[in-house]
Amino acid sequence: MNVTGRKVAVVGMGGAFPTCTDLDDFDRKLFSSQSLIREWPKARAYEKQIRSMVAGYITEPEMNLEAIHPVPETEWPETYVDHLGRIPDLNLATADLGCVWAMLGALESIKMAGWTTAETESEQTGVVIASGGGGNVVSRHAWHAFYELGKKTRMAGSHTVDRAMSYREAANVSCLIKNKGVCESIISACATGLGNIGYAYRLIKFGLQDRAITGGVEGTALETFIGFDAMQVLSKGFTPEQSSRPFDLKRNGFVCSFGAGIVALEEYEMAKARGANILGVIDEYFNNSDGDGNMFYPSYDGQKRLWKGLMAGGNIKPDVVKVHGTATPVGDILELISVVDTIGEEGYHIAAPKAQFGHMLGAAGSVEFITALLMLKNQKVLPCINSDELNPEIESFQKKEGWQGSDKPAAAYRHLISQEVVAKEINQIVCLNYGFGGTNSAMAVSRDI
Repeated sequence: MNVTGRKVAVVGMGGAFPTCTDLDDFDRKLFSSQSLIREWPKARAYEKQIRSMVAGYITEPEMNLEAIHPVPETEWPETYVDHLGRIPDLNLATADLGCVWAMLGALESIKMAGWTTAETESEQTGVVIASGGGGNVVSRHAWHAFYELGKKTRMAGSHTVDRAMSYREAANVSCLIKNKGVCESIISACATGLGNIGYAYRLIKFGLQDRAITGGVEGTALETFIGFDAMQVLSKGFTPEQSSRPFDLKRNGFVCSFGAGIVALEEYEMAKARGANILGVIDEYFNNSDGDGNMFYPSYDGQKRLWKGLMAGGNIKPDVVKVHGTATPVGDILELISVVDTIGEEGYHIAAPKAQFGHMLGAAGSVEFITALLMLKNQKVLPCINSDELNPEIESFQKKEGWQGSDKPAAAYRHLISQEVVAKEINQIVCLNYGFGGTNSAMAVSRDI
């Protein structure tokens, strides 16, 4: 299906990141080994009902935004004010918080890409953006006003539908930049961010579009946090900065976080011809399903087949593997084994960015793709902070009859997982992300050499 000769370049990036003022601040904090995780006051307010108290969250003021509420008795935001004037009021009126972040990320990506207005508004420019959530903040307050407070439907707001619909981020970005190409959302749980970039890559690779604004979003929402806390899969018992612990022996769950990662993709020769600053070249993308009928448990076979599909296109020899690495008890080690069983035990490093900013759910894959681009730029591997001790014993699943993977413990792979920033030559990075329902995504991105 590929159109001969068409390659895909990354020419812009932007977004919203916990505790960070902008992309440069995000870059600086990551490579100085800082944690972006804090105690969350919204969770602490319900401490008798919630287990976990930490998150990688972003408030409206931190993004120079202000939420405007229609009536004092509800927290439901009628609209937002952008104190920096980046987004017109008309576009803010149809956006929830995540949509605002997506629009800001899109504007930043287009500016970095250097696209003209004509190029941006072209029929050959698509928008592919989605989130993992479902407009929970807008919906909860709207229904509370109707059911509990007895307000008329108009108190739910005339934009409840468009601010909570499944493809709201793509719709808002498209209306903002006025592109005339594709406008779609690919929603696949925690693989959403990378999956949208992968789909946009294929649109360009297959000759259906020349450019795309793409990525994933997860707006700050206690409603989302509550759901995962109820599953008892969130980290607890550590200080905020020590809570996200991929691969560590004492890990007990992930840190629920929020953010947005948006990138600008362009057909390589077009980008090269106009002198664009190429941040990376996408070598290959592949996605699949576990196919074992299990909604939650990670699949060694599914991940091995994911690697097989990615490598079928050739030229896959990563210097860094950016893993999903959530800090869940089984997921981390099974993923580690699927990596080493595929590409060996030497010659590369493993990066788990969630150690620094937690699990951004629908935004995870795209924000972590941006971290891969930053690793290519800086020629440094991000640290896996908090991976203090790797299990010296094999896992219980490795003892089961029929297990065909590595029989070594996690500690045997300490040399692949550094707690410090590693400076080295990095030409290619493979990014991995997985989601509930057994969905898996993998992408290889390289320096433009």
